[in-house]
Amino acid sequence: MVKHQPLQVYEKQLCLSCLTGIYGCRWKRYQRSHDNTTKWECLWTLILVATFSLLLVWSYFWWEAHNDYNEFNWFRYNRSGEWSDGTVPILASTAAGLAYITLLMILALGHIAVGQQLNLHWLHKIGVTAALLTTLIGVISVNQTWSEEWDIVPISLQATGPFLHIGAVVAVTALAWLVAGQVARAEKTSFQLALLLVYLSVLLGLYLLPLTITSPCLMDPSSLKPRPTVIGHQGAPMLAPENTLMSFHKALQHKVSGLEADVTMSLDGVPFLMHDRTLRRTTDIATVFPDRQFDDASMFNWTDLRALNAGRWFLTNDPFWTVQGMTQKDRVRAGNQTVCSLEELLQLAARSNHSVVFNLRRPPKGHPCYYSWVNDTLEVVLQSGIPQDQVMWTPDWDRGMVRQTARGLQQTSEEKLSVEELQQRGITRLKLRYNQASAQEIQEYLASNVNLTLSSVNDPWLFSMLWCSGVPSVSSDAPQILRKVPYPVWLMSPNEYHLIWIATDLISLAIVIGIFVFQNYHMIRWRLSGMQRYNPEQIMLSAAVRRSSRDVNIMKEKLIFSGHQL
Repeated sequence: MVKHQPLQVYEKQLCLSCLTGIYGCRWKRYQRSHDNTTKWECLWTLILVATFSLLLVWSYFWWEAHNDYNEFNWFRYNRSGEWSDGTVPILASTAAGLAYITLLMILALGHIAVGQQLNLHWLHKIGVTAALLTTLIGVISVNQTWSEEWDIVPISLQATGPFLHIGAVVAVTALAWLVAGQVARAEKTSFQLALLLVYLSVLLGLYLLPLTITSPCLMDPSSLKPRPTVIGHQGAPMLAPENTLMSFHKALQHKVSGLEADVTMSLDGVPFLMHDRTLRRTTDIATVFPDRQFDDASMFNWTDLRALNAGRWFLTNDPFWTVQGMTQKDRVRAGNQTVCSLEELLQLAARSNHSVVFNLRRPPKGHPCYYSWVNDTLEVVLQSGIPQDQVMWTPDWDRGMVRQTARGLQQTSEEKLSVEELQQRGITRLKLRYNQASAQEIQEYLASNVNLTLSSVNDPWLFSMLWCSGVPSVSSDAPQILRKVPYPVWLMSPNEYHLIWIATDLISLAIVIGIFVFQNYHMIRWRLSGMQRYNPEQIMLSAAVRRSSRDVNIMKEKLIFSGHQL
C-alpha cells in the first residue's frame, strides 16, 4: 500500500534548495547537478578550508592575547601618537569573518553529504578571498610590530591543550558520518581506501596527541605551591588613572602585596611617576602647555608637572571600558588626580607596610640629572622613611655603589640572567615578562632561592598556569580580577587526565565503528534485498554498478524526492 507524504517531500526539497541556493545561488531544482565537482571548484574548496583553518588560529590568538590588550594599544599609541582601542575592530572583523566562513564550510559539507556538486558562487569567492587576504595581512602586521606576542600561543596551549584535544576528537568523530557515507557510495575501491586511510590517520593522530601535551596544571593537587602574591602594576589601572595615588589606593583595597610604578626624573631633580616619554596620553598638557605637548616628560619641572591633571583622560578615553561601573564619587576623585611623585608612593607603601618596585628611566642627554639620576633617586628612597627591605631596586646602573650605600635594598634584575650570574652580582630577585621563563627555568630559580616575579599577568588562565608552575609572585594590571581566583582554573592529576583521555578515545572509536557499520549495513541491505520490494527506479539503481556516477546520483535524487514509501 502506497502512502503519500507531500509535507516531508516539500521539507526535503526546501532544505536542498536552501543548501545549494545559499552556497552557489542555485535555487531551482534544474540548476542543481550531481556531476563530479570540477577541479576549479575543488581548488576553491581547498581555499575555503585553508581560510577557515587560518581564521580559527587567528581567533584563538586574539582570544588568548586578551591578557595583553593594553600592551597592544600602547604599542599602537607609540607608533601613531593617538590613543584608541585597536582591539575592537580586530575582534569584530575576526568574529564576522569566522562566522561567515564557518557557514560556508557547513554548506560545503552539506553538499558533500547529499552528493551535490560544489559550485561556490562568485560573490562568496570574493568574500573568501577578502577574508583570507585580510587575515594574512593581520598575521604579517602582528609579526612585524608585536612579534613577541606569538609566545603566548605555546603558553596558552598548555592551558587549553587537554580541552582542545577533546574538542578536536569530537569534531573528527562527527565527520565519521560524512566519511562513511562517501565510502559507502564510492564506486572506486582506490578512492574508498584512500579516504579511509586519510581519515583513520587523522583519527589515530588525535588519539595519540595527548602524548605530546604537557601542562604545569597536570600535577598532584597536593604538590600545589602557595598562591602567588600579586603586585599592582601602576596600581590598579583598570579602576583608576594609572600611576596616581588613587590607583595605588585601589590596588591596596584589593589586597596586593606590593606596588609597581614607572619613574622619570623631572628637570629640577624630583622623581615622579610616568609611563610614557611624553605627557600627551595621561595628562591635559595639550590644554595647559599646548606648545610643549611633544616634549619629553623629563624636561618639565615639578611645579609645572604638578599643575597638570592626570585623571580626566581616564574618564574620557575609558581605556579598559570600566568607567561606567565607577561610582559618581570615584569619577569625581579620578577627575581630580595629579601627577604623583615617587616620594608620595614610598610614603604610602611605608604606611601600609607594602613593598615597592619601580622601573627607573634615565633622563635624556642635556638633562641636569643625566649623570646623577641614580644617586638622586636613591636619596629620595632613603629619605622617604620606607624600610629598605621593602624596596626592590631594579636599575643596573651603579648597582655596586647602590649596594654599598643601601645594603638593605632587595637587588632586583629585569634582565634574564643565569643563576650563577645573579649570585655573582648579588641579585636575589628577578622580574621578567611572563613569556621569558619556562616551567623548568622557574623551578631552577626557585631551587636557587631566587625570588621570581612575572609580569604582566591579567587573565585568570595565565595566573593559574603560573601558579601551577610555582611562581611566587606576579605583577598585574588587574589585581581586582586575580583576587577572585582562589584556586587554579583547572587542576588534575596525571592519572585523572589519562582516564579522561583514554575514555574519550574509546567512546570516539566506538561511535566511529558504529557509524561505519550502520552506513554500510544499509547499503548492503539495499543492494542484496529482493528486487520485488522496490519500484522500477530502485531496480535500475541497484543494477547500475557500472554506470556513471551522474546517472546513479540522478536516480538517487528521484528516490529521495519520489514521495513514495512502502
